[in-house]
Amino acid sequence: MEPEDIGPASRWPIPPTVGWTADDLDLLPDLPPHTELIDGSLVFRSPQTLFHMRTVSFINYRLEALIPPGLEVMREFTIDIDRHNRPEPDVIVVDEAAIRSMQQTRLPAEFVRLAVEVVSLDSLPRDRHSKPLKYARAEIPHFWRVENDAGRAVVYVYELDPATQAYVATGIFRDRLKVSVPCGIDLDLTAAR
Repeated sequence: MEPEDIGPASRWPIPPTVGWTADDLDLLPDLPPHTELIDGSLVFRSPQTLFHMRTVSFINYRLEALIPPGLEVMREFTIDIDRHNRPEPDVIVVDEAAIRSMQQTRLPAEFVRLAVEVVSLDSLPRDRHSKPLKYARAEIPHFWRVENDAGRAVVYVYELDPATQAYVATGIFRDRLKVSVPCGIDLDLTAAR
């Protein structure tokens, strides 16, 4: 295909010199689903693996049954961290007060109680390094990173240390995840297949 054969709708968006902003994410036409904004750059997701899809569905479904009134579980919904960061965690637990309209496309990070990232090969550096730093800076109190260990979910659980504003590991869970914060959660991880 010759360059002149490419129509205007199929061209990549050219970023502004200062990078994209959180507001731009709603205004740019024809972005692929689940596009994130990380440090002013658009991040596109690779095709989902079966492990990723099943694990996200499992966590979302189980958390919906366990969270108390006043909280809501959402999957693949963006959160505003700052002007140049609008990530889309795989699952979040948020205060219902954050929900203002059925037309919302994002939530303020200060209402997020738990962010869950299920790691894929293409997201590994972001999910292990940059996103936890951003979530901690946004004062999201709890973060889970879920990794694939030979087809089994392993959950790395972190809690925000208010003195350092950084996450500290509170456990690595392989067969059963049982925590008391952000609410009482008991998950049989062997069922996440």
